Amino acid sequence: MSLKIGDQAPDFESKDQNGEAIKLSDYRGKKIVLYFYPKDSTPGCTAQACNLRDNIDHLTNAGYVILGISPDSEKRHQNFINKYELPFTLISDEDKSVHELYGTWQLKKFMGKEYMGTVRTTFIIDEEGKIQDIITKVKTKEHAAQIL
Repeated sequence: MSLKIGDQAPDFESKDQNGEAIKLSDYRGKKIVLYFYPKDSTPGCTAQACNLRDNIDHLTNAGYVILGISPDSEKRHQNFINKYELPFTLISDEDKSVHELYGTWQLKKFMGKEYMGTVRTTFIIDEEGKIQDIITKVKTKEHAAQIL
């Protein structure tokens, strides 16, 4: 599935870091930053999460709710949040069903090897649930600036 700007963001249900059910439609009426990232506590993903954390006031003042999503477990997400004091929700997508909906689970190449993995992508979703922007060239250390 190839989503584009103007498309309705696919609704989904998964679990957050506390094991609570979470749906995208729960956030209708709010602007959402839905960011897909490969793995908790890796250098690039930590830089990205900490950049969002350090700029959370600017993002929330602009009206955004931040939702991060990766294939990590709820427990790993909770540890990541605790270690780096992340003030936003992380969604567990262990079966990659949400990744599949958004087209972020793809064949990747690294050092001559091919494997399936998360393509780091951010979807900016408006109050009506429509995709306003898709950031595919994510700068992990400047991600908040890209969003704003």
